Amino acid sequence: MTVLDETDRALLSLLRADARQPLTSLAAALDLSRATVKARIDRLLERGVIQGFTVVLRPEAEIAPIRAITMVEIDGNATDRITRRLQGLPSVTAIHATNGRWDLVLELEVASLEAFDAALREIRQIEGVANSESNLLLARRKG
Repeated sequence: MTVLDETDRALLSLLRADARQPLTSLAAALDLSRATVKARIDRLLERGVIQGFTVVLRPEAEIAPIRAITMVEIDGNATDRITRRLQGLPSVTAIHATNGRWDLVLELEVASLEAFDAALREIRQIEGVANSESNLLLARRKG
């Protein structure tokens, strides 16, 4: 497990707020040299702490306007096999292992309600999927 110091945490906080900030701005905010900030970012990338950078779109600019959370219950020990199958579905944008009643929580993004229906049908037809429950995401309140 990677141990982060306070400087790493502060750097990550700044990057979460705006990952496009120039190194000079990050360095000034952290009272470090540009080279030190670059070296820390490189180290965080190499260690896998930072796994990538992304773009956050306005909700009305989203490519897939229908977003949902789907909880999945799995029979027996099929979680790894089902997870691999779900990873291949374009509608599934994230897969989370969880505890409690559900074994997996999926994030889905599709272009229409018809596509959402088709995605759910495909998920439910995977051998070993015992049950599922979905919630459409409506208005974004934060993030």
